[in-house]
Amino acid sequence: MSAKAGKRKIRYGTVVSNRMDKTVVVKTETLIPHPMYSKRIKSSKKFKAHDEKNECNIGDKVKIEETRPLSKTKCWRVIQVVEKVK
Repeated sequence: MSAKAGKRKIRYGTVVSNRMDKTVVVKTETLIPHPMYSKRIKSSKKFKAHDEKNECNIGDKVKIEETRPLSKTKCWRVIQVVEKVK
């Protein structure tokens, strides 16, 4: 691995779509404090990630890593399926 490989961002999320070939849409959720009231608010974002073997299904918990742009909207890849859906 190169020296920059350790600086790549890693996110954990849930697969919400796997209709595309070798691509999954992963939804990540973070808790951020409200600027005025300090109550924690759930914030979510969707990422398109490269799934080389088409092994992810909807509902799977996955670990994704930032990578070079693979298409117009895809610059993440699936590293590991943490938990399979039953």
